[in-house]
Amino acid sequence: MSKDRLLAPSRIMRTTPQSAGGGRHRAALVEKARLSIKRGSKSFSAASRLFDKATRERVWLLYAWCRRCDDIADAQDMGGELGDQSNPEDRLKSIRVLTQRAFEELPTADVAFDAFGLVAKECRITPEMADDVIAGFALDAKEWRPRSEGDLLQYCYHVAGAVGVMMALVMGVDPKDEDTLDRACDLGLAFQLANIARDIVEDDAAGRCYLPMEWLVEEDIEPGQHTKPHHRTELADMADKLVVLMHRHAQASKLGAAKLPFRSRWAILTAARIYTAIGHEVRAKREAAWDHRVYTSKAQKIGHACAAFFEALVNRPKGPDEMPHWNRRMLAEKARAA
Repeated sequence: MSKDRLLAPSRIMRTTPQSAGGGRHRAALVEKARLSIKRGSKSFSAASRLFDKATRERVWLLYAWCRRCDDIADAQDMGGELGDQSNPEDRLKSIRVLTQRAFEELPTADVAFDAFGLVAKECRITPEMADDVIAGFALDAKEWRPRSEGDLLQYCYHVAGAVGVMMALVMGVDPKDEDTLDRACDLGLAFQLANIARDIVEDDAAGRCYLPMEWLVEEDIEPGQHTKPHHRTELADMADKLVVLMHRHAQASKLGAAKLPFRSRWAILTAARIYTAIGHEVRAKREAAWDHRVYTSKAQKIGHACAAFFEALVNRPKGPDEMPHWNRRMLAEKARAA
């Protein structure tokens, strides 16, 4: 008998079975995702409780993937302190490989990616939508900097606007309803603009700057000097520009929220109020906005939820005085041309 015989006859070799969620029980994935959003985003966790049960669980599943991708890309834990930033391409490759396996309904050995595989199948999220989000991590990996306002919005599209589109599908929006998907993207853009305004100094400490170079030149600020004390007035002026953009996109998003079921509309309007309040607080504080991290208290979150309830009940959104110049399709085309 040959000593080179196979360890196992080929007739009993089995391929890995395909199952959305990597074969994990749905309830276990939902619970892990709930804990992820509770730790990772108090604001969004609070707003998510307003969704109906089915939508709430799917929101958690999608959030878990977004949070985990962000943590892998930045070598951090739940958005905490940045870890070792060497070998960013390796981390980006991990995100892509695990996401692909999730779409193929194969186990990933990572709960967040298995959760994404499940919600992607349930809500018709496509690989192209996920690629749009991952492209934002790729920009950070190559230490990309925006030159213009359009570049800034392109980045916001990848890291948040594209997530808004997936979130719309989670809430039951028809994938063919382009207008509502555009408005969902607007909300994501508004969220990210608020984050950028709040985190300018923190981002600078991590070696990142999302303020367009053209803005810095207009303010006559030397490269790498925008957070220095003698430039606080100019920094406040640029934050003001961010908040104006934030407000316009947030107002536009309300036109899409009006088409959602009441519970989803209430949750989205609550989240919009909580996040935009951060931006408005940065604008109001001006030069003092970065002395301490701006946040919304628990009492303020409750107040925003109450105000959003009546706004959702009346459901007569005004929309912005002027629709945003940059929309989802323009930003997607800009990304493809880059």
